[in-house]
Amino acid sequence: MKNLLIVYYSYTGGTRQMAEAAAAAAQGEEGVKISLMRAEDCEPADMLGADGYIFATPENLAAMAGVMKAFFDRCYYPLLGQIEGRPYAAMICAGSDGENARKQLERIATGWRLKKVIDTPIICTRAQTEEAILAPKTISEKDKAQCAEIGATLAAGLAMGVF
Repeated sequence: MKNLLIVYYSYTGGTRQMAEAAAAAAQGEEGVKISLMRAEDCEPADMLGADGYIFATPENLAAMAGVMKAFFDRCYYPLLGQIEGRPYAAMICAGSDGENARKQLERIATGWRLKKVIDTPIICTRAQTEEAILAPKTISEKDKAQCAEIGATLAAGLAMGVF
């Protein structure tokens, strides 16, 4: 049995919807156990027990969300040299461009020597005012389908031993 761990942080619900779409699509893959965990609850032991990862974070103030960064800070050194070569994908929920959050997350994954197997999508909510930024988000069906494809692809690759 392979284990796919999806780690996410969400304040307004957008990133949670993206992570849940990936998890739901991955559930259909025989031989793969899916774990969906909030970043604040995930520990190094959870990461060690997984064969592959999906990381999902919002962009906050042109950077990865602080809670997601705290997860990486908490797990980075305890896992260094222990998870090299494992596959990962990432997803960014952004109000504008999301590029810096993507770069930060991918740089951390590179430091762990993880293998990126899918390009990182940036789902843009276009939230630009204080009211829109703080409001609950609704991710479109089209964007959730893109996230679902990531979950299904990673799970299938783990099941087939491709990654």
